[in-house]
Amino acid sequence: MRGWMVAHQPKSFKGTAQQIPQRFTPSKVKGPPIVLTIAGSDSSGGAGIQADLKTFTALGVYGASVITALTAQNTKGVLGIHPVPPSFVSKQFQAVTSDLDVVAVKIGMLGTAQVSNTIINCLATSTIPTMILDPVMVATSGDKLLNADAIDLIKSHLMPMATLITPNRTEAARLTGSAPFKTHQEMAEQAKILLNQGANAVLIKGGDFEEKSAFDLLVTHEDIFEFDRPRIDTQNTHGTGCTLSSAITAYMAKGYGLIKAVEAGKDYVWQALFAARQYEIGQGHGPLEHAYTLRDKA
Repeated sequence: MRGWMVAHQPKSFKGTAQQIPQRFTPSKVKGPPIVLTIAGSDSSGGAGIQADLKTFTALGVYGASVITALTAQNTKGVLGIHPVPPSFVSKQFQAVTSDLDVVAVKIGMLGTAQVSNTIINCLATSTIPTMILDPVMVATSGDKLLNADAIDLIKSHLMPMATLITPNRTEAARLTGSAPFKTHQEMAEQAKILLNQGANAVLIKGGDFEEKSAFDLLVTHEDIFEFDRPRIDTQNTHGTGCTLSSAITAYMAKGYGLIKAVEAGKDYVWQALFAARQYEIGQGHGPLEHAYTLRDKA
């Protein structure tokens, strides 16, 4: 009748349990590797926890999170920061690690010395085998994200615990007490200073000081590896450092060795920058296209 829709009755299935299609009786299987991000929340979605979780999903790992701070920010800058109480940071960590089998952790924005000390204590009693430390100090917009009194804690306690640290030019200068590097030789020298301070391996990022190249150095106690890609002409770089460190964490969780994980992580970031190069998201530094790997499959 006009104006009425006739509801279709669902088809019934008759048969024994053995005849039920497999999709109705799934067997339990081991899920994807579980990765934890410890970082601040970015309300605009381009960096921090949001960028990390997008990266984890795009690269096929399961992401959990511990939020250390809430930030009110957008593509133009940071309007405010609200640190999460250290006791609640600890409670988040215990909730995740007491239930989920975390195989790798990425540590980003910590914000304060109190939160930094809490994370140090949490990680010291954990059995997570892979730890990637991105010593976040300044946002892409230039806003400060780490109190000065937290830097010594990161140097003395977190760096020696981490499998890899990933400082950019500004962060390397502050951690080493040096002027920002201007040459590849100075990059290598500052990385070696960090090794002498207790780091196990250093990926020192030079993408923000050269005009035509995105040049990074991976420095270990045994060797130095160069990673170089052409610079992409785009202002959509918000969350680049967060994305790189979380991509490396994801690849290591999937079984990649350190060098291959860095190589694959750098490639992922380059592709995500390229995919977002002409996007207009916000009025400042827009985000990367974290989901380019998924859109290619759609």
